[in-house]
Amino acid sequence: MRRSEIITQDALRVALLAIVVLGILFFAIVKLGQAARLFTRRYTLYAFVPSAAGLREGGQVTVAGQLAGSISKIEFLPVDADTMRNLRITVQLDEKLQQQVRLDSRVMLRNQGLLGDRFFDITPGTPRFRPLHEGDTLQLGPSMDYDMMIQRAASVLTDVAGLTHDLRALTQSVARGDGTIGKLLTDRQMYDRLTATLASTSNLLTRLQNPNGSVGRLLDDPRLYTELTDMVTQVDSLMTRLNSGQGTAGKLLRDDSLYSNLVTVTARADSLVVSLRGGNGTASRFISDTTLYNRMVEAVGHLNEILSDIRKNPKRYTKGAIKIF
Repeated sequence: MRRSEIITQDALRVALLAIVVLGILFFAIVKLGQAARLFTRRYTLYAFVPSAAGLREGGQVTVAGQLAGSISKIEFLPVDADTMRNLRITVQLDEKLQQQVRLDSRVMLRNQGLLGDRFFDITPGTPRFRPLHEGDTLQLGPSMDYDMMIQRAASVLTDVAGLTHDLRALTQSVARGDGTIGKLLTDRQMYDRLTATLASTSNLLTRLQNPNGSVGRLLDDPRLYTELTDMVTQVDSLMTRLNSGQGTAGKLLRDDSLYSNLVTVTARADSLVVSLRGGNGTASRFISDTTLYNRMVEAVGHLNEILSDIRKNPKRYTKGAIKIF
């Protein structure tokens, strides 16, 4: 009797253990199925892409950034004569999101991080268009070329490496005491000079802020502002009068007859100069006729001789003595 009871208890324990293990397995299968969406009803859509670089079967498909399905197949088809597309991607999407994926939705190729796997991201459509159904084709939106993105990433890394090298060289230079910054960090004398300069500058600013000094009065005296305002007002009034043609200066600036008169006078002066150069008239002969000049010099000479003789022999020319000069 005892032996049968022992057998019964052992069998019960084994049965309980088996039930617990089966329960754990069932729970794990359910969780894994939910995570992998094994128990989610899906529908199939297609997308044609120029290149599948970075894509893989089982890759993620998102709608507005939320996980919505996966890529089930990547295959080549006979080339379509109209679209020249033959690389087809088969997408399995959760039916719960069917109302979000419509005719105006676009599928874009994105990357998980800088160098991660590529995946499909579908933009939600608008209510003006119908939802996509089983077997419909998604329209491809603007996407960055994968190879170009890799090249840009490599270029960025190259620039970062160059910048790191430059920073290392700069740090070493500063540590050696090269340049102004290096000297400021290593030269005690320059540090003391800079400290003294800053102290002098602080003292100067303090003196400038003193309202009893000349500069302080210029900064704090409200009369200076009033006088400057009055001066600007007077200058503005003067400019207004000049622009309106008031006064002599205004007429000089605004009266067109002044310009006409100046043009006339200039023309007459040019004509007079041309006439003088041409040898016409008495004035022109005075300027250009050398004979007249020689005669005038000769006459002046004779006049000087007569005046000299009159000084020496005044009685020869007058009856009485007349003192000349």
